[in-house]
Amino acid sequence: MTTGTVGTSRDGQRLADHDGGHDAGHDAGHGGPGRAPTVAGVEQVRRLVTEVPGPVSRRLRERRDAVLPTGVGLTLPAFVARAGGSVLVDVDGNQLLDLGAGIAVVNAGHAHPRVVEAVQAQAASFLHTCFMVTPYEAYVAVAERLGELAPVDGPTKTVLLNSGAEAVENAVKVARHATGRDAVVVFDHAYHGRTNLTMAMTAKAMPYKRGFGPFAGEVYRVPMSYPFRDPEGMTGEQAAERAVRSITTQVGADQVACVVIEPVQGEGGFVEPAPGFLPALAAWCRDNGVLFVADEIQTGFGRTGDVFALDHEGVRADLVTVAKGLADGMPLAGVVGRAGLMDAVHPGGLGGTYGGNPVACAAALAAMDVLVDEDLAGRARWVGSVARPVLERAQAEHPSIGEVRGRGAMLALEFVRPGTTEPDAAEAARVAAACHAAGVVVLTCGTYGNVIRLLPPLVITEDLLRDGLDVLVGALGGAA
Repeated sequence: MTTGTVGTSRDGQRLADHDGGHDAGHDAGHGGPGRAPTVAGVEQVRRLVTEVPGPVSRRLRERRDAVLPTGVGLTLPAFVARAGGSVLVDVDGNQLLDLGAGIAVVNAGHAHPRVVEAVQAQAASFLHTCFMVTPYEAYVAVAERLGELAPVDGPTKTVLLNSGAEAVENAVKVARHATGRDAVVVFDHAYHGRTNLTMAMTAKAMPYKRGFGPFAGEVYRVPMSYPFRDPEGMTGEQAAERAVRSITTQVGADQVACVVIEPVQGEGGFVEPAPGFLPALAAWCRDNGVLFVADEIQTGFGRTGDVFALDHEGVRADLVTVAKGLADGMPLAGVVGRAGLMDAVHPGGLGGTYGGNPVACAAALAAMDVLVDEDLAGRARWVGSVARPVLERAQAEHPSIGEVRGRGAMLALEFVRPGTTEPDAAEAARVAAACHAAGVVVLTCGTYGNVIRLLPPLVITEDLLRDGLDVLVGALGGAA
């Protein structure tokens, strides 16, 4: 199967007129009149030259299945050869529109030239020493920058790690050490990772928890504010009171080391709590000597239209976990916290061999420069301003869409049986598969598997964004 370029090819310059807009070509050139911009040599258009996946990808899939365990998941078996901006080029030459961004990782886009240059320069100097043995400046610089950006009242201190799950584990370690308490409170629909402790903290059993227990103890789950599924008219403050009642009856406030929450839940379905829920919860923590821990791993670094999602309501945390968008594709995570709390842990109690790897730190410094210089938070607000009206019109036409929700460039459609709130995972899977066949990468999520989430790179061009939305809307009607 061969198709031509899909979508139009404006030059993207008009994006500068939008809130926070910046040419998504990263000043890499536009390829002449009538051509889309290019990033890392990849033209920013969706183009199919074979079916998806194509013959080369199918052969690689056979090799993959022969040597990888079945436990390693696979969403779209189109093997990537290179990427730039918002486009993935697979081994068959198809150019796929990436509305997943590596699960909210490449907020600045694939192969942003400033990030690539920083990685290349650091790799040419040295790859690793272990910061705990012989330190280097980049780790310190990342900690300084995170202290400036994170929604934590200063002074702050930071430990760098490898993954989001590792960051959550270390936040709990700090909280327990600093408070002398054991209990950890988490929420319905939460996702915090795949390690033993973070599996205990994660709500969804399949595929994350089933058959892997027993799990770490002293983890307690309470109701989340979920406006679509809460009693009609329940306010954020009322939802917080409901959660607090569960905490006090299940555990007792004086036993709780920390409350850990995603300000907008990720894998749980992009659940955005009702206004007032997070401030009320943080106030209760403050009044009871409980540490308020914000898991900003998916929501951080501009994704929701603020640098961090807590900024939306001016909430401050005691500890914040970060990863994903921190280094725009390099594995790096961290815990940022109030200095007195972080210093409560004895020397040697925090760290790891690869935590704060120098190449990943170089990428993070460049990515945080891009975050500020190109106003990625403003870009996320612009993405939301373009996408939400399209999605809401689609909701009015398709009763299978129970809710459109999210913030900034973190958007979701929840699918239900028409006229009910009964989850419809099959419809979400059907729509996602139709998008994949058309060369648009979308992801599903949700406790019930009935949510399609959109996480485009924040530098996406308007033409690509609208093209992807067109494909999604077409898929809703079976026409993608």
